[in-house]
Amino acid sequence: MAASRGTFATASVKVPEGNGFTKGVIYYPTDTSQGTFGAIAFVPGYHGSWAALEWTGPWLASFGFVVIGFEAINPGDRDTARGTQLLAALDYLTGRSPVRDRIDPNRTAVIGHSMGGGGALSAASRRPSLKTAIGLAPAVFSTDMRTMRVPTLLMAGQNDGTVTPSYVKNFYDRIPGSTEKAYLELTGAGHGFPSWTPNSVMMRKVIPWFKIFVDNDARYSQFLCPLMDWTGIRAYQSTCPLLPGAPTPTHTR
Repeated sequence: MAASRGTFATASVKVPEGNGFTKGVIYYPTDTSQGTFGAIAFVPGYHGSWAALEWTGPWLASFGFVVIGFEAINPGDRDTARGTQLLAALDYLTGRSPVRDRIDPNRTAVIGHSMGGGGALSAASRRPSLKTAIGLAPAVFSTDMRTMRVPTLLMAGQNDGTVTPSYVKNFYDRIPGSTEKAYLELTGAGHGFPSWTPNSVMMRKVIPWFKIFVDNDARYSQFLCPLMDWTGIRAYQSTCPLLPGAPTPTHTR
């Protein structure tokens, strides 16, 4: 399913500087016959480069999303600043970008790695109209997860000594039970699990999550509720059945 590219052909375009972020690239489906698409903004971590995550852009776009990946204005920006830049990137994408006519501005989401993951959670806490947020080994310093209302997926690596699984799970537990959420721990993964090398284990979970919450596509719930494929997954917990607006008791293993 999501372990390989989707059905949409994709293209990309670089973003001019001066839009509240830097070194941005947009990836989008070339097909204009199937209506508008949801929009996703993606930021790397502390002193991280977009080049390390670039493989995710075409992959996500091939499943029917318009994706903007970028780098923080200052490499050392912390989670709050990265959250601000994620929101600026979404505003540019939906309002001023050359592909804005391909986007449904009411279907937007954020994702980030490490400090960028903390940035995604910061952005979601400030813009509850977002459809979802994903934190990959998120470094959270400024967000009170007890106030989170945006559906949230948190992913940890078993062998991550920088952002440990227990650290990530602690923030998952703080998210209210009334908010859709999921926690995934990747077997044997270190802190850089999203970086440089395409990670099909990660994408098999990220893509269904985005399809459920950005596209409101209930067909993808079957891949996460219950978890269909445990390959590379050490632990999982969620508010299955993960249908927007209908939280249910937690599923765990």
